[in-house]
Amino acid sequence: MSRKMGEMRRPTMTDVAREVGVTAKTVSRVLNDDGPVAVETRERVMEAVRKLGYQPNLMARNMRVGARDAAIGLVIPEMGNPFFGAVAGGVESVVRARGLTLIVGSSSETADLEQSLIATFLARRVSALMVVPSAASDHRHLRTERVAGLPIVFLDRPAVGLTADCVVTANRDGARAGIAHLITHGHRRIGFIGDLPVTLYTRRERFQGYRDALDQAGLPFDRALVESGHDQEAAVAATMRLLALADPPTALFAANNFASMGAVVALSRSGRRDVALVGFDDIPLAECLDPPLTVVAQDAAGLGVVAAELMLSRLDGDKSKARRSLVPTRLIVRGSGELPAPR
Repeated sequence: MSRKMGEMRRPTMTDVAREVGVTAKTVSRVLNDDGPVAVETRERVMEAVRKLGYQPNLMARNMRVGARDAAIGLVIPEMGNPFFGAVAGGVESVVRARGLTLIVGSSSETADLEQSLIATFLARRVSALMVVPSAASDHRHLRTERVAGLPIVFLDRPAVGLTADCVVTANRDGARAGIAHLITHGHRRIGFIGDLPVTLYTRRERFQGYRDALDQAGLPFDRALVESGHDQEAAVAATMRLLALADPPTALFAANNFASMGAVVALSRSGRRDVALVGFDDIPLAECLDPPLTVVAQDAAGLGVVAAELMLSRLDGDKSKARRSLVPTRLIVRGSGELPAPR
């Protein structure tokens, strides 16, 4: 059993040296192009590398010589959220074209795990760091790296306690447009279903857009029409609470993709086909619902692309002041947001 395990281990530089009959230092010189080696010896070393399938430990080498790894570290809050998957895909499409590798880790929306992942990426000496911050994170610990010139870009949510590049969606404008759309169809009592915690940047921005639209239409704000839920089932419960009010909303604004899915499920379970619904962020099969879902669509992949291009510009030597880029949203009219308010 142990012999088989030994046979399956990864070949080392020592194995290559033994195969050729030279020292490990000679093999290192060949692989790193560091020092004189006879042409014949160099060819024999490379032949042994191919024969044994030896893979150099680039991470260890980079740490030893102080070089940066040809990798980009990306921290996202949730692997299971399609939005962040699309963001990561946008980033990868850009960095791959430059011969860079994207390494992704999930913070599970916790500040401690986010900081731990960042520390791991920094220890690996990644070429750049990209972060979608968790709700309670603080980024003052990155000031030294930022001053030292490491490209650091924040996506979807800005950094806290650190001046750095960030690329975010035009959340406030998008939410304002979604609510205004409902208002134009006669709705005056519009429920808001937001994410948790309420201090989350995207939640705050979209809620402010909700308030802006009400103010611009001269409609009163009613705290009873505001609910929250971080996942789909919590959004189902939040929607049910709104529908059970003595004076319920005639329309709903679901402020993220999980809130939208929860609202759709709740309306279906309760047999309500008279409540208008606009979601923030598109969801799979939105066109197949009855009625099809009207949304304020984010460009998740585009957000990743813009952030990656900004990061590459920093790698290429751009030392201008930290920039904040807004990625616009677009209203996609499909039917659910156009249900008229009851007379």
